[in-house]
Amino acid sequence: MLSFAYPQLLYLLLAIPVIAALYFQSRLSRRRRLRRFGHLKVVRAMMPDSSRYMGWIKLTIECLALAFIIIALARPYTTGGDTASQTEGETVSRGIEVMICVDVSNSMLASSTDDPRGVSRLQRAKFILEKLIDKMHDDKVGLIVFAGDAYTQLPITSDYISAKMFLNGINTDMVPTQGTAIGAAIDMAINSFTPDSDFRKAIIVITDGENFEDNAVEEARRAASAGIQVDVIGIGGGKGSPIPMSGGEYLKDQQGQVVMTALNESMAKEIAQAGDGVYLDSHLDKLGKTEFKRRTAASAANELFPIAAILAIMMLVIDGLLPYCKISWLRDINFFTKQTSGKKDENGK
Repeated sequence: MLSFAYPQLLYLLLAIPVIAALYFQSRLSRRRRLRRFGHLKVVRAMMPDSSRYMGWIKLTIECLALAFIIIALARPYTTGGDTASQTEGETVSRGIEVMICVDVSNSMLASSTDDPRGVSRLQRAKFILEKLIDKMHDDKVGLIVFAGDAYTQLPITSDYISAKMFLNGINTDMVPTQGTAIGAAIDMAINSFTPDSDFRKAIIVITDGENFEDNAVEEARRAASAGIQVDVIGIGGGKGSPIPMSGGEYLKDQQGQVVMTALNESMAKEIAQAGDGVYLDSHLDKLGKTEFKRRTAASAANELFPIAAILAIMMLVIDGLLPYCKISWLRDINFFTKQTSGKKDENGK
């Protein structure tokens, strides 16, 4: 059975008859302009290199090339086949769409472990998410940052290089309003996926779990009801760490006491449970053993886009070799045929 990973791209094929109609209109306009100079047969005799058919031939080849390019981008593949060729339990990943929500509140500047000399939670988050992106294949990823408000940093894309670039640029100054609005980030992520996509959808929230702004559990439950998995990665130590500020000082409360921030693991687990997902701490050994859910097929799938891509390249090469004017050796054959025909007429044969 033939299927497409991105069937919506096939609508671009509708551009081909439009291109053909525009070319036909240009040919009619050219024909009308030539008639201003005289009878068409006489005018064409004055343009021996002009071809009546090469334009249409090249247009056909170019439209075929465009069609094959569009089909290749839509990623055709076949599924099914003989039951003998199918292995029980064998699955083929169809890819997932993942929206990553990163906490950039000031508490993420604190140590990622109980040791205040360790790296910051935000640095740890970047390191973990970079490893996650490295493991993605045939998937799409987007990026949202949040503190008191949530902002889309990178729309859903399959460009992992851009995703890493945006990820490395994350800092706590990106969101002016302080706080930890996890619910707002989840709500924004729900609305950020590709419409009508058959990809499995997942949201990854990476935070220290200190939620003071909204009902993140309710938003996670709403995502789960829409078929979107919500996973939470907790960052931070259980005993708490101070929040470093500029000048080597630590954040203090109104009484002058150093503010200590700790991972709210119970909150993070509750969000993951409501979102039908998993909770992970920031240890990469556990993270590496966890697989996010994917939509799978029961039989092997054969990718066909390389065939379409090769055919497109062939059409482009042929188009590049063909001129718009008459081909010289065909013109010589035509001239020789006319000369021979003329001699036969003179001899009465």
